[in-house]
Amino acid sequence: MWVIFAFGSAFFAGVTAILAKVGIKNVNSNVATAIRTVVILVFSWLMVFITGSQSTLGDISAHTLLFLALSGIATGASWLCYFRALQLGDVNKVAPIDKSSTVLTMLLAFIFLGEGFTATKLAGMLGIAVGTYMMITKKHSQKSTENGCSWLVYAVLSAVFASLTAILGKVGIAGVDSNLGTALRTCVVLLMAWAMVFITRKQGEIKCIDKRSMAFICLSGITTGLSWLCYYRALQSGEAGIVVPIDKLSILVTVAFSYIILHEKLSKKAAWGLCLLTLGTLALLF
Repeated sequence: MWVIFAFGSAFFAGVTAILAKVGIKNVNSNVATAIRTVVILVFSWLMVFITGSQSTLGDISAHTLLFLALSGIATGASWLCYFRALQLGDVNKVAPIDKSSTVLTMLLAFIFLGEGFTATKLAGMLGIAVGTYMMITKKHSQKSTENGCSWLVYAVLSAVFASLTAILGKVGIAGVDSNLGTALRTCVVLLMAWAMVFITRKQGEIKCIDKRSMAFICLSGITTGLSWLCYYRALQSGEAGIVVPIDKLSILVTVAFSYIILHEKLSKKAAWGLCLLTLGTLALLF
């Protein structure tokens, strides 16, 4: 069942990137992230009460709470960087870098969780690395040229923090209902996201957000919540080194929807890169 949950996480994560891209077009990325987190918080706690897992809240150890909190901080940092990168660059360039966090996650899982390597997994990691490089070195769009390499810096930081999120989340979710663990992490992300809004003094921009942008931001929050619930349910039962690669297949959903909705096309080189990235990801499952 955890494999099914992992693929569910991938689908909703792929849809999230497109909805968020549309929603933050004319909105400060920190403000959009904070609003999305409110939606996710409500959604995640609703699931906690539906499943009745709130009754186990008092059984959570201080060690588990610490790692859930650290995972939440890493998630918040990853989100802030990711959605800033989406605002500055093309989805088809930002998403592959974010998905390349798989390689770093597997290295961290080997070091800290004792999850082993095989020749197939090493080949898969190489495919992901090469495929990602091919996708981000395609012909520059006017938007990416205007914004220089800023989007690249934010995208790389997003991938680094996403890797830390997976490892910390794997440790923190052990022995805890996945819905409850997700809800607790979201509380930390919420505090971090809104702190950034007030630190940058962007709270006044909330009232200026048009209805269309707000709708897409909220929808992206709902799909993120669904992705999280599936992701941490999968992490609870499966290996981080396998769950994370499956989750990263969301790149296929993102590319498909970016072509249909945003009309962002892949160059021939980028398309081959996507194939390599996908084959590399699938190789990690064996």
